[in-house]
Amino acid sequence: MSTNIVDIIGSKVKKKHFKPKHQKAKVFRANEPLLSVFMWGVNHTISGLTHVNVPIMLMPDDFKAFSKVKVDNHCFNKENMPSHFKVKEYCPLVFRNLRERFGINETDYINSLTKSQPIPIDSDKSKLYESWDKLFVVKSLQSEEIEFMHTLLKHYHPYIVEKHGKTLLPQYLGLYRVTVEGNETYLVVMRNIFSGTTKIHCKYDIKGTSVDREASAKEKTKEMPTLKDGDFINDGCKLYVGPEHKEKLLAMLSADTDFLASRVHLTDYSVCLGIHDCEADEEDSKDSDIEEEEEGSEDSTTVVPTPPESPRIITFMEDSKEFKLPVDPYAFRSSEDSPRKELYFIGLVEILSHYGTRKRTATINSTQPEHYARHLVDFMAKAML
Repeated sequence: MSTNIVDIIGSKVKKKHFKPKHQKAKVFRANEPLLSVFMWGVNHTISGLTHVNVPIMLMPDDFKAFSKVKVDNHCFNKENMPSHFKVKEYCPLVFRNLRERFGINETDYINSLTKSQPIPIDSDKSKLYESWDKLFVVKSLQSEEIEFMHTLLKHYHPYIVEKHGKTLLPQYLGLYRVTVEGNETYLVVMRNIFSGTTKIHCKYDIKGTSVDREASAKEKTKEMPTLKDGDFINDGCKLYVGPEHKEKLLAMLSADTDFLASRVHLTDYSVCLGIHDCEADEEDSKDSDIEEEEEGSEDSTTVVPTPPESPRIITFMEDSKEFKLPVDPYAFRSSEDSPRKELYFIGLVEILSHYGTRKRTATINSTQPEHYARHLVDFMAKAML
């Protein structure tokens, strides 16, 4: 019986089986479907904008434009995403231009909002989240606030352009509607007033009057309570910013409140003030280092420090001591003659309540917008040294 040499060789050669390579889907894993879809939506909408040319100037229609995507019965990433959802982004070119004006890179924006899920923040009024790196805040809005945002944008964008992004106003960076299981949620993305790398030791919500403006007993039991004007006065708190920074701050605050009063007729907004105590922070760091040494390094958690080339960190020397401060539009350091080395975070918040509508009946809003603005600026002027 003859055997074919080809058959012998073929029987000894193992056949190679090639598995097709599938593109790995990006995982948008979150504790709740709303956040998963939001993360997916930010990635999708920003990626889509990379193919759109940057216009020389924005047109009126750009303030009415939107992009919308509906996903049904999709099979990618189904372990983490609902099978049916919709994402709508409002005024995409306007917000891209605003991000550029505020010096925010598109890649950084995506990474901050999609690399890991936003972290919930305790809030009585709305859903509130911080990005995992604490650079941005994501807040839910009511439908009437969305309507007002469209009106506000027509005045807000030219003002930001006029001021070259130098403002204490909220930095609005993106506006979305996320629909999951038929439930619509409106979300706005803003820059976080408090630096992600800096601990806030106390914070205040300032409206420019001490009448009925003290934090409740329940609020004061919180680990980081939001104190008010009356508490600020009772605490004998002062902002030691120095003459130069005081002039700059008051000029920005006056311009911003004048914008809110004269162009969009607003009241009831606040100055959000956070105070970081550099010396207390140093003491906490020393105590933490001692505890880590005592516990041993085997079970200790490795903390990756902010790299020295990070654009959000600068170093300055005072009294032979090195202080690291964040490069932040809302951050101002204390003056050389301050009793303590402090860092102040100052920004305007809650500007989406239109004067003359549902807020009109509140006692604090009975004055005209110009008077409200003046009282707030005067209060802050007296607080600064």
